[in-house]
Amino acid sequence: MIFLIIVLIIVCIALALFVLVQNPKGGGLATGGAGSNMFGVQRTGDVLEKGTWVLLALIVVLTLSITTIAKSGGSSAAGVESRIKEQMDKVPTPSPLGGAAPARNTPPPAATPDTTK
Repeated sequence: MIFLIIVLIIVCIALALFVLVQNPKGGGLATGGAGSNMFGVQRTGDVLEKGTWVLLALIVVLTLSITTIAKSGGSSAAGVESRIKEQMDKVPTPSPLGGAAPARNTPPPAATPDTTK
């Protein structure tokens, strides 16, 4: 599962680079300029656009497979989860009132008069 997560990170970085390398095709804030190329560079745009879609599909497949492996309790994930549960069972649960120390029956200290006036 760790291998799939590493591959997913690499694919995400590659997708970001593919998107950043592409020439803008107009639209949005880029429209209306006198020198704007409305259709972008055709040959390079085709390869980068197809690559973007392939990387996007790969991200979807990888995320679904990682989720499926994690939910089915893959070999390494099950061991980590059981160790976490063990540690959680050892930790004492705190009081819902938040008072760990026993309450004292001493009255609060008397207010001192303000002499800075």
